[in-house]
Formats: sequence, C-alpha cells, structure tokens
Amino acid sequence: MLANPVSPTTTVATPSGVSLKIRLPLRQRRHRYTEPMYSPRSIRHCKACGAASQYLVPEGDNRERAVCSVCHAIDYENPLNVVGTVPAWHDQVLLCRRNIEPRYGLWTLPAGFMELGETTAEGALRETVEEAGAHIELQDLYTLLNVVRVGQLHLYYRARLQNTDFAPGPESIEARLFREEQIPWDELAFRTVRETTAGNAAAEAALQRRLRAVGRSVQTPSNASAARPMVSPSVGCG
Repeated sequence: MLANPVSPTTTVATPSGVSLKIRLPLRQRRHRYTEPMYSPRSIRHCKACGAASQYLVPEGDNRERAVCSVCHAIDYENPLNVVGTVPAWHDQVLLCRRNIEPRYGLWTLPAGFMELGETTAEGALRETVEEAGAHIELQDLYTLLNVVRVGQLHLYYRARLQNTDFAPGPESIEARLFREEQIPWDELAFRTVRETTAGNAAAEAALQRRLRAVGRSVQTPSNASAARPMVSPSVGCG
C-alpha cells in the first residue's frame, strides 16, 4: 500500500496574483476521462515498413482498413480485452482504490488489459495479484460485457479468496473487503465494475441481490444458478 499516493492537481491564481497548486476534489476529477480510449482512423504509418497508410476498403473486405501505400500491408484495429475477478470472502467482496488515472481515487475490481501469451483466466489471475496482492482460487466466468464506445470487452471471473492478507501494487492505494451494505456504490470507478459487482445496474434492489448470489456461490460452489455467466450486449463508458 502506498502511504502518499500522488493525486491530480490544478493551478489557480489568487487575487494578489500568486499561483497556487491545489489538489482536485474527488468529485471534480471523476469525469475527467470520459472520451473513448481509441480513435478511429488513427493509424498513420505502416507497422511493417513505416510508409504512409491510407484508409480504404481492401478488395474482398466490407469496411475501411489502414492500408500501406507502399507494401499494401493491412493494419487491423480490434477491441481490447479487459480481464479481472470478483474476489469474495464469505459475504464480502474485495475492491481496490485506484492510484492511477483514469478515475483516480475511485473503487474498482482488480482488472486490467490482457497481455499477449496468456489466456483470459491467466490474465485475470495476474491482474488480481498485481493490483490487490491477493491470493485467490480462480473459478468460472461471471460476467462478459461489451463496451463498444471505447472498443473494449470486459470479462470478470468469480474468485475465492484464500486469506485476507493483501499487498496492493503501485496502481492501487488500498485493497479492502466490503459487505454489500458497505459498498461505496457512488464511488465505483466504472460502470462495468458496478454491473459486475452487483449483477444488474437497472435497479438498486437487483444490484444487491446479485451481490448476495456471488457470496453464496463462493460458499457453495455447486450452486449452478449463481455460477451462470451474465452477458451484457452493450454498456456505456467502462
């Protein structure tokens, strides 16, 4: 855990003309990063030879691609996979408080971008260790959510905590267990975290019921209904 995490600041001028740096209140920082994390038509140069690329529809294709003007190689742009876990300890769920942007200072489930050379399950386990320093037994896939606006796919696995010894990495201020009535719903970093933590963002009652289902499934792994993955066709900002 970091004792003094660095938080975003801004510079203001006093009536006397003196410039002061102040720390931004959490609610003023919350929506600083709401733009898509990808930009369509952003490839300018060929990854193979470095020549200029242009967007056109290749023969036999049905949409624009970045095509090299010299070697004609095609650079494909595809969604990014975010993988993580819902670590549970009896009737509690583990959340991490973010020490990085976007959404500095807000709470999230341990998760991050999948790396090359690993499965989704391996990536979820790695992210849980890196962000929370938690020891878990990985279980089945719990939610799969499409975040089309930012070009991402989020996958969360159920996980059983083996103990309550946590060692958060540099991307987390702290890692803490919450019972359902303690979860800071208004301070969750991303909509997919809220949907996954609670199971359904449509109504607060449904959110609470899904969290209880997660707790029961950890205590009784044979509970088939709680283990059934929840799939969302599309949600907004991650």
